[in-house]
Amino acid sequence: MKLFFLFLLSFVLLLPEPGQAQRKPAAKKAALATAAVGITPAGSGVKRPRNLTDEQLLDLVQRQTFRYFWDFGHPVSGMARERSNVSFDYGDEVVTTGGTGFGLMAIIVAAERGWITREQAAERTLKIVNFLWKADMYHGVFPHWLNGATGKTIRFSPKDDGGDLVETSFLFEGLICARQYYTRDTPAESALRNKILWMWEGVEWNWHQQGGQNVLYWHWSPNNGWSMNHQIHGWNECLVTYVMAASSPKYAIDKAVYDQGWATGNYFKNGKEFYKTKLPLGFDYGGPLFFSHYSFLGLDPRGLKDQYADYFAQNKAHTLINRAYCIDNPKHYKGYGADTWGLTASDSYKGYAAHSPTEDLGVISPTAALSAMPYAPEFSMQALKHFYNDLGDNIWGEYGFVDAFSEEHNWQAKSYLAIDQGPIVAMIENHRTGLLWKLFMSSPDVQRGLTKLGFESPHLKK
Repeated sequence: MKLFFLFLLSFVLLLPEPGQAQRKPAAKKAALATAAVGITPAGSGVKRPRNLTDEQLLDLVQRQTFRYFWDFGHPVSGMARERSNVSFDYGDEVVTTGGTGFGLMAIIVAAERGWITREQAAERTLKIVNFLWKADMYHGVFPHWLNGATGKTIRFSPKDDGGDLVETSFLFEGLICARQYYTRDTPAESALRNKILWMWEGVEWNWHQQGGQNVLYWHWSPNNGWSMNHQIHGWNECLVTYVMAASSPKYAIDKAVYDQGWATGNYFKNGKEFYKTKLPLGFDYGGPLFFSHYSFLGLDPRGLKDQYADYFAQNKAHTLINRAYCIDNPKHYKGYGADTWGLTASDSYKGYAAHSPTEDLGVISPTAALSAMPYAPEFSMQALKHFYNDLGDNIWGEYGFVDAFSEEHNWQAKSYLAIDQGPIVAMIENHRTGLLWKLFMSSPDVQRGLTKLGFESPHLKK
């Protein structure tokens, strides 16, 4: 979701109080909030098995969270719903393209672990692909939100009613994993491979250079053109957008677009130490933890390096700084500590906020620590056990952990969000088996794009 602008503006904008009518944020350029009516309230009586081993607990959390995409997927399209609750100004039909990409990865994990059959997984994936095949797109680029019944664009904001390049990159992160996974010679798997390829080849990434500039733009609309005027600079969640654009078979960008567009943002390089940990890239204290999650559901950060950073080192440093801040707890919030940490964008008692050490409202988002499992497994597991064993009566529900909670304010979200639930399933799996990393990095197109941009990786063929 377009959370980067939300994070930036959180420095200067006051989030609304809970009763104020606002629109859900997937993350764009204003501090938006949602009046939430949850379908599965915290503490809703969902039974929790006790005395689980670490492996059993990881199984349970992944499987329960996967249900958000399987049981709660849109009945017509199969796409991931934006969130589990309904805001005042959009209804039950809103599905999210980026969140669906994350959901496609969760479905692969479910098939591989036997929670559903491979045939069921392929059938649901083909349902989604067939829906996307007929849905609105703009130069091959999908909008942020679609109507899950009709495939028509639901505008995100008055001028954001066209192609969204970042959400499209998250969607294709999942679709490329699916194309690499479903390799059998069956009608369903053959059809979904072919249609994914045709859609992938049709994404005009270089159109979003707006006339050949050496930078990518986030949005284009047939009604409003380039008027959103949002260039995509780093460091944030959008690394995969530039990688995908460089990997395109037909509409690829050149390396200069990466170097002069992505790597030149005001908040790209850092190099300072926070809590005795050096942070190579990004905002002071790292910003929200989703920066180290979304691009890396598919991109394997282990050994991934270029002229700017070692990306495993970057993501580990970001994680450790985020945790150290929560242990330090300079605002003295109740509950913060070694067992309760993780600041990232999520719902809050004030609405939606891009929580980080510099925007700390006393709200912990379970996806932050759990999706950091590959970077700090011991610390993530420590948090997971506390969330489940000690706090689960209040924060465990039908689709796993609710979106966020605050012990300081005695508040628990009544919501689950696709972009928060998906990384939990995917990143825990990457920690356990590397499944999604292996799939995504095995794509010849992705390998070509990474090589073009100057990356090193154990996955790249010499």
